[in-house]
Amino acid sequence: MTDTAKPVYLVDAYSDPVVVRIEGRACFLNSACLREFMAQMLNSGKSHFVIDFLACTSMDSTFLGVLAGIALELRKRGNKASLVLTRIGQRNLELIRNLGLHKLLTVDCADGVNFEKCDKALVTAPSREVDNARLVLEAHENLVSADENNQAKFQDVLVFMKNRVEQG
Repeated sequence: MTDTAKPVYLVDAYSDPVVVRIEGRACFLNSACLREFMAQMLNSGKSHFVIDFLACTSMDSTFLGVLAGIALELRKRGNKASLVLTRIGQRNLELIRNLGLHKLLTVDCADGVNFEKCDKALVTAPSREVDNARLVLEAHENLVSADENNQAKFQDVLVFMKNRVEQG
């Protein structure tokens, strides 16, 4: 069984802020459930989020693009919304900074946040290949929206995924 079969995101949807704890690798194979969860939280009126990276072993650009999309949505809501990333290892912090995401969200220690109540696992449902391609395309478009310097970094991915989505 691969790491992606295990729950990667443990959440406490009832706290304020909403808390998400990452366990293992955050990647394109398991980012859809996080995107859906965050959309549900935003639609229900939640606007403060903390994501704990202490046990995040690695992350890819699709996951980071999902984070960028969440941060961009929160930015539209103004000062009353926040996304805080906490307990980030050096390598993950470098990835966040290299893509300019630190300009959209807060990297902090999140003192006083209870991560132990994150006990509901988000489950990644099986999806069609075209849905995966849409997720990857949207995530990388978010990265470009977050920082125009990412256009050159992900140009090939964007072209490939647009073609894949158009082919259905």
